[in-house]
Amino acid sequence: MLKPLKGISLNLVIEGLSGCKIIPFDIKNKKDKELLETLKKVAMKAGKEVNKTGILRSRPNEVGNDIEPFVKDALNEFKMQASTPITINGKHKSTGYPDIEFVDNNGRTNYLECKTFNIDNVDTSQRSFYLSPSKDFKITKDAHHFVISYEIYVSGRSGSNNIYKCRSWKLVTLENLECDVKYEFNSDNKRLYASELILAEGKI
Repeated sequence: MLKPLKGISLNLVIEGLSGCKIIPFDIKNKKDKELLETLKKVAMKAGKEVNKTGILRSRPNEVGNDIEPFVKDALNEFKMQASTPITINGKHKSTGYPDIEFVDNNGRTNYLECKTFNIDNVDTSQRSFYLSPSKDFKITKDAHHFVISYEIYVSGRSGSNNIYKCRSWKLVTLENLECDVKYEFNSDNKRLYASELILAEGKI
C-alpha cells in the first residue's frame, strides 16, 4: 500500500469497474470524423455562450461545474441528445465521472467530462482527473470517452467574485489516458469524535 499503482490505462479501469469498453476514437472512421467536426462546433458554441456574461465564482476550481450546462445546451442544439448519465440502477446521477452522456448523430452513445484549466499550469503534474469506484456506476455502455476543457481567465470582478471567461478549448479522447491509484485511509466526524476516544474537552 506504500507503493501506489501508476500508469494504468483508463480503458482497463473502465472495463474492470463496469464491464463496458471505451471505444477508441478513429480519425479514419467516417462516423468518428463527423463526430469530431460536430464536437468542435459544440466547443466553440458553449465557450461563446459562457463569454456573453461570464461565470461568477470566487475560486477557479469551482468554474468547471458551471461550464457543464453550457456544453449540454450546445450538444442539444446540434441534435446530440445530451443528458445526465443514467446509472446501473436506472437513476440520473450528476456527481462523479462522467458529467454528460450523449447520443451522436449516428445513434452512438458517448461520455463527456467537462473541465477547465489555467494556461500557467496546463503542463504541470497537478492532478486534474479523478474517478472513484461506485456500486451504482455511471458507465453502462460501450462508448467513446471524451474530455472537453476550457482555458479560463479572470476578465473582471463582480462584488466578491471573479468573472471567469474562456480563452480557448481542448477536446481530449481518453482511451489511453494513464491513471494512478493512490491508497488512502479515511474516517468521518462520527468516528473521529467518538466519546470513547476523547481524552479531554472544554469550552472557551
